[in-house]
Amino acid sequence: MRISVKGRNVPVSDELRERVDRKFAKIARQVSSLADMEVELIEERNPSIRKSQVAEVTLHLKGVTLRAREASEDMAHSVNLVAEDVARQVKRHRDKRRKRREAHHASPRTA
Repeated sequence: MRISVKGRNVPVSDELRERVDRKFAKIARQVSSLADMEVELIEERNPSIRKSQVAEVTLHLKGVTLRAREASEDMAHSVNLVAEDVARQVKRHRDKRRKRREAHHASPRTA
């Protein structure tokens, strides 16, 4: 899985990039090696927004695109939250595909 990390109003340090790679390593094992993930780290510059550190993820899989967005007061925490969301979505997507495949193979074939 290819992971691209972008920063909007925030510099993407090596530490932050490594955290993203570590958090999404489990997801990378569950999806195709052809999958493409875009992680965008954003700092909202509006002082009235308390949860100004935002992490957005877009995961392009074969036939489906999964998206998640989480905000908190700390960028590392936002990355953790969005990783949990994407992991949940990937698991649900895999379960759906598995059920479809089992139902397809279980039905009797008529010639």
